[in-house]
Amino acid sequence: VQLVESGGGLVQPGGSLRLSCVVSSFTFSSYAMNWYRQAPGKERELVAEISSAGGWTNYADVVKGRFTISRDNAKNTVYLQMNSLKPEDTAVYFCYAWDSYSYVEYWGQGTQVTVSS
Repeated sequence: VQLVESGGGLVQPGGSLRLSCVVSSFTFSSYAMNWYRQAPGKERELVAEISSAGGWTNYADVVKGRFTISRDNAKNTVYLQMNSLKPEDTAVYFCYAWDSYSYVEYWGQGTQVTVSS
């Protein structure tokens, strides 16, 4: 199983980005999916999570109201729409998959998001 993130880049404060994560798996629709981020010198933190069918989502307090996680099971893809970006959102963003049938977790390689003027 491979997870490939894209959509990162440099954006000004107040701007928006949409991250995508494509998962190479025949059982993507059974995976819970998360986005994490890690800023320089800090621990990796959970940003957002979504259930396998997409009916339940959860967000870190620091991104609530600004970020939206969604998924398209027909495209094996999970998204993170990030609005009203702040410099403190600067980090490497990682896609994470949890296979609850085999109790295996998978990580993407990360995509850099830099918020700066």
